[in-house]
Amino acid sequence: MAIDTSQFFQIFFDETEELLQQLEALLLDLDMQAPDVESLHAIFRIAHSIKGNAATFGFSDLTDITHVMESLLDEIRHGHLRLTELHRHLMLEAKDVLKMQLDGLQHGLAVDAERVLQVREMLEAQWKQASQPGAAAAPAEEDEDLGFGFFEPLEELPAAAEAAPPLPPAPAAQPVAPCAPESSTPSPKRDSNGSHGLEASTIRVNIDKVDQLINLVGELVITQAMISACGKDLDPSVHDKLVHGIEQLSRNTRDLQDSVMSIRMMPMDFVFSRFPRLVHELSSKLGKRVEFVTEGGATELDKGLIEKIVDPLTHLVRNSVDHGIEAPLQRQQSGKSEAGLLRLSATHQGSHIVIEVVDDGAGLDRAKILRKAAASGLAVSNEMSDQEVWQLICLPGFSTAETVTDVSGRGVGMDVVRRNITSLGGTLDISSSLGQGTRITISLPLTLAILDGISVRVGSEIYILPLSYVVESFQPAQADLRHISGQGMVIRVRGEYLPVLALHELFGIQPRSQEPSSGILVVVQMESRKAALWIDEVIGQHQIVVKNLETHYRKVPNISGATILWDGSVSLIVDVAHLLGQQRSLAGA
Repeated sequence: MAIDTSQFFQIFFDETEELLQQLEALLLDLDMQAPDVESLHAIFRIAHSIKGNAATFGFSDLTDITHVMESLLDEIRHGHLRLTELHRHLMLEAKDVLKMQLDGLQHGLAVDAERVLQVREMLEAQWKQASQPGAAAAPAEEDEDLGFGFFEPLEELPAAAEAAPPLPPAPAAQPVAPCAPESSTPSPKRDSNGSHGLEASTIRVNIDKVDQLINLVGELVITQAMISACGKDLDPSVHDKLVHGIEQLSRNTRDLQDSVMSIRMMPMDFVFSRFPRLVHELSSKLGKRVEFVTEGGATELDKGLIEKIVDPLTHLVRNSVDHGIEAPLQRQQSGKSEAGLLRLSATHQGSHIVIEVVDDGAGLDRAKILRKAAASGLAVSNEMSDQEVWQLICLPGFSTAETVTDVSGRGVGMDVVRRNITSLGGTLDISSSLGQGTRITISLPLTLAILDGISVRVGSEIYILPLSYVVESFQPAQADLRHISGQGMVIRVRGEYLPVLALHELFGIQPRSQEPSSGILVVVQMESRKAALWIDEVIGQHQIVVKNLETHYRKVPNISGATILWDGSVSLIVDVAHLLGQQRSLAGA
């Protein structure tokens, strides 16, 4: 009876994508002067595995190019051919071609047959060049290397410290375009021999099932909050067991919620792993030398945020290589090493993750930015703080590049970065020193599914303000309030005038307090922008489950989502980031 192998296609696609990611990482980590023998064996085994698996399913297009790649790698790992930058470039090209072919098989996307043939012929030419001088180095076959490199005699291995000849120039590579995450599951960590070290302890689960589980736990959290609200007035002396049970339910629900949310968390390595290739090819294209370092790859972030942070980080990394790090000669003249340092790091700080992109390049030129801003018609002055000047580069259309290239110069990068970060409830901070480098810090909530919020009353309605934006709340004195022509009402808070936004006017509600002095003002802040929200009452702080309002209803102005409260009623979450994006602090007014 014939076996229908199509049922295993998805497993093959997922595993091959993981192998290709490992292949790229290993190739980029190779030291051209003294390549690590175990890394060469690991790269060979990956090519061998892809070829064997593809042959099992009859995907001959994949086996053709991996066969030639495997043959070339066999010559290199046995010392018959010295590894060069050209070989690495060709194998990276082969990896891209394999990914293109895999996408064609999996998603029906177009495959550039001419490019496939070109890469295959270039690999074959390098292999034949190595096999001609010797007796004959036959192409590697599955049954010719049953040890997969594990049982190679030590005396046959090339000397690791043997110096390599001058490197031939690698063909110019096109910069890598930003792309969405290729798989819903992060690549398993690899051990020293390139094998899958976590396969035995992990399983593949469709992301839809995880989302469904999170939604059910969210409903459980809401139900638990309702039960707790009903039981808060119970007399413990009379209903001791019931009160104790409600408390235990609350603890168990919180533990279950934390555990389920952790399932959706993914390591930042899933994002970081795509940048070594980008830095390698972009620095080669620009004639620069860049040492790329990542830290905190094990730091976890919600999958939904992981997918949305890729594009902003890609812009920042490209800007650092293009604008930040200088050419080798210029760095030498400045007393720096020829190779610039670019560091990408991630750390947990409370309920947020902080991502930093740091380079030791030329830094931002304050005078140049001010001149460019003035020439663009922006209202700037020499009295502006450094932080205010650095934020100018995030304005739409602003760029300090002298010429427009395919890398940068159109003034869309930093604007996109700030807009995307803000839409995720995060903040963007820039610090720089001329001639020393630039540090860009991004702060994001760990997840958008659950957040800490403050419930406030406006008229007869209850709204939620995300706690990450809230600075303070107080009842204002009438003497601190002012009316400014064209600006509306403002309040003086510690020497700074902030615009007062009446939520009842935004949402068309009859307020309980007729004047701000009889109500409450909540100061909210995003980056350098602040405002004071006029409300009637602060109810309390809660952890809320965020529901997408557009999915269940429609887009509502100045509202980012909704949640279900302890009494079963629906409360809207105020889009503080959007409100602040329309306001300007009146410092020094």
